[in-house]
Amino acid sequence: MSTVALDQMVMQQVRAWDVFDDRVLETMRRVPRAAYVPQAWRDVAYADATITLAHGQRMLAPKVIGRILQAVAPTPLDNVLEIGTGSGYLTACLAATARQVHSVEIYGDLANAARGRLAADGFANADVRTADAFELTLDPRYNIIVLTGSLPRYDERFQAALEGGGRLFAIVGDGPAMSARLVRRTSSTTWTSEDLFETWVEPLVHAERPRRFVF
Repeated sequence: MSTVALDQMVMQQVRAWDVFDDRVLETMRRVPRAAYVPQAWRDVAYADATITLAHGQRMLAPKVIGRILQAVAPTPLDNVLEIGTGSGYLTACLAATARQVHSVEIYGDLANAARGRLAADGFANADVRTADAFELTLDPRYNIIVLTGSLPRYDERFQAALEGGGRLFAIVGDGPAMSARLVRRTSSTTWTSEDLFETWVEPLVHAERPRRFVF
């Protein structure tokens, strides 16, 4: 896959969607998305196209990855938790700029494949665990938490796992338009929340859904 296609992805998709942070753009140039897509999709690795994974999962579009990285702004001091490893591409982008990335994937085959890709790319600071995130006990030790699937109903367990000053990215909603949300922990008992943009992604497996009223 040519570097021209990669640069076009960064400039025509990511930057064009209000991602102006040079660190983010450079990270997405350094991490080859083609190395993280299934073999059958290699020819469209840098296209603005939906790429399907096993179990009905999908890779996030490059422009959404860019907005996530810009929102959480990882630094070399940050300890990151990612819920939903998928192909491992966002994991790699986070690992390229953060101190350590702990990623949780519910499907063992996706976790194993992502683990192999990350190792092949030399990301020793990223580990992938097979588990259901909703069954984990999370300690408040993360500077950044990223949820790659949506929450039809916002779940506060994840923001509680942030350290002071930590940032959480989640996509919240149960409809055709969901809100990408940035949550910051401002003290031991307080958080702020900011809606960034609208999008749509599949819910996290086992995420709680709002009750439906039947008349």
